[in-house]
Amino acid sequence: MGPLSFTILAHEPGGRARVGRVETLHGTFDTPAFMPVGTRGTVKGILPHLVKETGAQIVLNNTYHMLLRPGPELVDRMGGVHRFMNWEGPILTDSGGYQAFSLAETNQVDDDGVTFKSIVDGSRVRLTPERAMEVQNLLGADIIMALDDCPPSLTPGPEHADPRPGHAKKRDAGAGGAFDLGVRLDVANERTIRWLERCKRAHARVETQSLFGIVQGGTDLARREWSASRVCAIDLPGYAIGGVAVGESSTEIARVVAHTAPLLPVDKPRYLMGVGYERDLLAAVRAGVDMFDCVLPTRNGRNANAFTRTGQIRLRNAKYAEDRQPLEPGCDCLACTGGSGGNPFTRAYVRHLFMVGEMLGPILVTLHNLRHFQRFMAEVRGAIRAGDWAGLLTRWPVANPDFGVASPEGLANQ
Repeated sequence: MGPLSFTILAHEPGGRARVGRVETLHGTFDTPAFMPVGTRGTVKGILPHLVKETGAQIVLNNTYHMLLRPGPELVDRMGGVHRFMNWEGPILTDSGGYQAFSLAETNQVDDDGVTFKSIVDGSRVRLTPERAMEVQNLLGADIIMALDDCPPSLTPGPEHADPRPGHAKKRDAGAGGAFDLGVRLDVANERTIRWLERCKRAHARVETQSLFGIVQGGTDLARREWSASRVCAIDLPGYAIGGVAVGESSTEIARVVAHTAPLLPVDKPRYLMGVGYERDLLAAVRAGVDMFDCVLPTRNGRNANAFTRTGQIRLRNAKYAEDRQPLEPGCDCLACTGGSGGNPFTRAYVRHLFMVGEMLGPILVTLHNLRHFQRFMAEVRGAIRAGDWAGLLTRWPVANPDFGVASPEGLANQ
């Protein structure tokens, strides 16, 4: 079977959503799965056993950041990333392709790879498909990603709230200053498939690590089809949809994923990279996606924003100063219950922690947010088996497609 196997356990009656289980050499995880992000070998501020207690079964590490510090060679000498970070379950590492987009202001992409300016010391860091495989082989994650070329999916203008698409546009325009999105998407598609072929040849630990390929194409559905047909022609244990949540609206994300997910092999895990709002997760699940990751639970937790079934609460607001409720009544997380024999931590108290700069505040809200997404995915799996989407949306209004404003907020998901 190799180091990964995928079993589909149930299908949505009359739909594309499915419940499954992925088996790896470091354990199993249920799908649809939400993977907390441990960028530098840790889910920020949370002990590994507490991450596990939130219901998380697999976590993600970032190849680019682990390459810079502590370095993959050191991790390998320490027994691999599982032992190094004291996480016994499955781990997935991304390739660094997204960082080529998000750090476009200080890097250059060519047909052979990406040249970064290190965020640590400003030194030159070269990442090619071969080096991306070498780094991930040394880290030792169960699932590793091919290096891909991730372009902005929109033609960003100066009005865009996030600067990263603009930086990518400026970099890709080159000396001539002219940016053509269609040309850029074609270049990215061609590079991505060539880099995937090189990654597969360079992958040196096929007996212990499973390589996934990544489909690009922006919001152009024909280009998505072109990419999917060529990426999926290369036999791999799983496939991912990349290049979404890079500036487009929730509606556009859903449109692209609904078109692309069914193009991927039905018997392999399908992974949507970097998408994390509940409505986006649900739309992707209904399109047939199995795996997700996002920094939203941890990043928002560190910024005093707690997720609930009815939307986020921003704890710095003065109205919570004397609020005796837990972060979310009915939640079974450590923050909302107080743990064994304890009392719930009130919104007033958690707000106080943030206002005085105590580290316990970010820890409690992060724990709650991580548990929020695991509870949501567990109920999604139940809804798939029952075909009861109406019941799910009644219990989780935040997952309704019309919840919130469909605006270019996807970058917050990365």
